[in-house]
Amino acid sequence: MEMKSTVKGYEFFEVSSAMQKAIRRNDPKLAGYFALELYHSGYAQYVWKRLLTVSAEDCYGETITTEIYNLFRSFMLINDGRPDLDKGRIFISKAVIILCRTPKCRDTDHLQNLIYDRNNVPKKEIEEILQAVREENLPIPEYAYDVHTKKGRYMGKTKKDFFLEENQALKPSVTGLFGDYLKD
Repeated sequence: MEMKSTVKGYEFFEVSSAMQKAIRRNDPKLAGYFALELYHSGYAQYVWKRLLTVSAEDCYGETITTEIYNLFRSFMLINDGRPDLDKGRIFISKAVIILCRTPKCRDTDHLQNLIYDRNNVPKKEIEEILQAVREENLPIPEYAYDVHTKKGRYMGKTKKDFFLEENQALKPSVTGLFGDYLKD
């Protein structure tokens, strides 16, 4: 399988992971850097899909996904319906900042995985270590390597580690409905 890379030589899925985890940790500088790295690498549509997923998976509140979707619609309007045009990245930046500042709660993801799918968590094969990022770029933070990345799986990261670490890292956070499931 061919590895996707970004314009600065990052591995695509590591950048995606770093963006989402920086949002969870209320780090708009790092989250924005990686969101725009994906955007400038030709993955604008993907960035929006990921930001919408983050809004549903990691954020507390009933209207945040609608707010992010409306920013996406604004982005598309500025680009005449073509996400490949190089306009409107300001809407990506605004979405990242809003998501970073929004209180975090992973109830929707926990409902799926800890309540419904709790006995069906798939085991994935350990794969090769990923190519290191170039020194002149911001490094991928260690917290980006989890069960969802090849390097994280190589490091032995598990779903349990993911749920515990990511829940503890939410900033700002709101106590979730499924907190009892996240005790050691």
